[in-house]
This record gives sequence, C-alpha cells and structure tokens, in this order.
Amino acid sequence: MSIWWSLHLRREAASVPLARRLLLGTMETAGVDPDISFDLSVALSEACANAVEHGGDDEPGGPSDAYRVTAYLDGERCRIEVADTGPGFDAGASGRPGGPARPVPADAEHGRGLCLIRELADHVHIGGTPGRTGAVVSFDKILKWRKDAPLVAV
Repeated sequence: MSIWWSLHLRREAASVPLARRLLLGTMETAGVDPDISFDLSVALSEACANAVEHGGDDEPGGPSDAYRVTAYLDGERCRIEVADTGPGFDAGASGRPGGPARPVPADAEHGRGLCLIRELADHVHIGGTPGRTGAVVSFDKILKWRKDAPLVAV
C-alpha cells in the first residue's frame, strides 16, 4: 500500500496546523499506530515552522512566499520532506547538516526544532537541492500499525 500527497503552502503560521492535521488524518485512516503518528506530526510541525520562519526573503509575492510539504506512506515506512526557497543553512548553525547539534536549554523558545526532528525520526537528512536555493528537511520513520488497520502493507 502506498499513499502520497504534496502541498504547496504559504509561509504563514496558519499553514503549520493544516499540514499536521492532513498528516494525522492520513495516518489515522491508513491505520498507523497513534504514537508513531504523533511523533511524525510533531516533527512535521517543527520542519514547517522552520520553513515559515526562515524559508524566504519576505518579499511580498515572490517565490519565497511558499514552501512545499510532501509525505509518502510506502510499505512499512513514512517519509516526509519540507522544502523552502530561503537562504538555506548557515554552515555555523547548530542544526547544520551532518553537524552535531548544540545543546539547547529545555526552556528555550527557539532552536529546538531540528533536534526534535532528529529525536523523533529514524533517519534525517538536512540540506538543499543542487542548483537551487533553499533548505530541504527530509525524515522518515518505520511504521507500526494498529491491529485493525485497513490499509496494512502486505
């Protein structure tokens, strides 16, 4: 069984819960274990929030007014990708691709998103698309299914 969808969303705070609800609804309908669904929805929310906050140059009407979310439920794995057209990652950033994450205080209001994604997903890739500006955060997780799951992979 495979399900995939892709959204092109405005870089507005209201888009984050929309993407999260769509993912949760898809996984509930497919019969994914609620704990796995919750972990992935939190990771997706963090990736979307980063795209909204950092994913563009804030020129009204420009291409950086939007970002893309794509989710694949394919067999026993869910893969999610969030791509924006912003400046990408600073090589010195705490969440830089492949670099160690800097410890963030538990009460910090910013800077925890990439660390949370790494904790909640099985595999995480943070980088860009060759020849294009912007950042791409992709992550996946092996799925567990409810006993009554209607769309379990065979």
